[in-house]
Amino acid sequence: MQDLPVILVIEDDPPIQLVVEDALADGGFEPAIAPSGEEAVTLLKGNKGKYRALVTDISLVGRIDGWEVARRAREIDPAFPILYITGADADRWPSHGVPNSVLLTKPFAPAQLVTAVSQLLNDATPTT
Repeated sequence: MQDLPVILVIEDDPPIQLVVEDALADGGFEPAIAPSGEEAVTLLKGNKGKYRALVTDISLVGRIDGWEVARRAREIDPAFPILYITGADADRWPSHGVPNSVLLTKPFAPAQLVTAVSQLLNDATPTT
């Protein structure tokens, strides 16, 4: 059996988290849920190479928002694929988002999420 690509997801709104989780699973990915930005950064640092991409909400509970999580992920791996999901902060993406990232505005269709993640992974250059 082929290992599914593991996608780290940070979404603190349970109904949206469930939609994202189901969409990724149905799309052939293995979602790994982090409840906060702090937890996501810890997971990224401790499991370098495990996650193939990051899907993060921008407005998160805790001290670290989605913009900061993405910056920290890129410090660990400069080519790490990042997908932002947001309902309110889309206008800040050009100035706050990391280069070569993608933004989906809520609400989005599950297929849009899967397509965006697939595109990010296809565009990413393998680091092996």
